[in-house]
Amino acid sequence: MQWLFLAGAIVFEVGGTISLRMAASGRRAYYAAVAVGYLFAFTFLTLALDEGLGLGVAYGIWAASGVALTAVASRVLFHEPLTPVMMGGIALIVSGVLLVEIGAAR
Repeated sequence: MQWLFLAGAIVFEVGGTISLRMAASGRRAYYAAVAVGYLFAFTFLTLALDEGLGLGVAYGIWAASGVALTAVASRVLFHEPLTPVMMGGIALIVSGVLLVEIGAAR
């Protein structure tokens, strides 16, 4: 269940961040979606921690996944650049999260 809560936290955080981009482009009504997204993101992150997921692992995966997914979503939704260097950075993020998870399992 802790992983499901963490996945929810990631989805809501990315949704809140995407909404922030929409609000910053002049659609002020999206600020409500930003607030709701981040409120639910922190709520689900708290639930994941309550279920026993370690803080370092949970926060690392949450933050890194948010960065990677937001970059990809920005490319798809807003046609922002996603260069080979950026994709390499996402690969490093994924590698780092894996190493944190493997290290926590020992």
